[in-house]
Amino acid sequence: MKRSTLQCLVRFLMRTLTKTQFFGLENIPTEGGVIIAINHLSYLDIPLLFINPRRLDITALITTKYQAHPFIRWFSETAGGIWIDRDIADFTAIRKASQVLAQGKSLGISPEGTRSQTHALAEGKQGTAMLALKSGVPIVPAGIQGTEFAIDEMKHFKKPHMIASFGKPFTLAPLTETEGRAEILQRYTEEIMCRIAVLLPEKYQGVYKNHPRLKEFAV
Repeated sequence: MKRSTLQCLVRFLMRTLTKTQFFGLENIPTEGGVIIAINHLSYLDIPLLFINPRRLDITALITTKYQAHPFIRWFSETAGGIWIDRDIADFTAIRKASQVLAQGKSLGISPEGTRSQTHALAEGKQGTAMLALKSGVPIVPAGIQGTEFAIDEMKHFKKPHMIASFGKPFTLAPLTETEGRAEILQRYTEEIMCRIAVLLPEKYQGVYKNHPRLKEFAV
């Protein structure tokens, strides 16, 4: 199956089986490399990003543990996903992601690194900030809601309400030789996570719920 065919099929199924809404689409640049940083709740997060009407060229980093699931593996490879081993420094995946961004495409990534078991934000990892600095592209934060229970709801013939809210793009200032790399990367990671958290209801904000920078990004 072609990627474009899969995209049309997923869009049809989402419209038929769910109530899906996108907010803040105008914040996603229409062209050029961009990282879309999301919270990760469910297997449906990537299909939801895949059908966003703003950037049909989107791909995503997907953990290699999903290769054990035949359907997820087929979907991911048909959609052009990039496999990444979260347990090692996967330089091959980072190189492929950098190439995608250099080609002017959009890339979805979860800074948490895996699905949240509590459905609330877990502590972000520094990989997203490192990739943004390496590629020099803007980051668009995105808050996902409603996907965590969507599969169960559809099994019971209910239409789940899923929402993707996109915040304003921002860039990270390049590191200098005089700066403490670890401290700056941690600050950048907190900024990315807080920009995601501010797009979400409090119950999803997790470890960032009371972070002092939330008020700054809520303006």
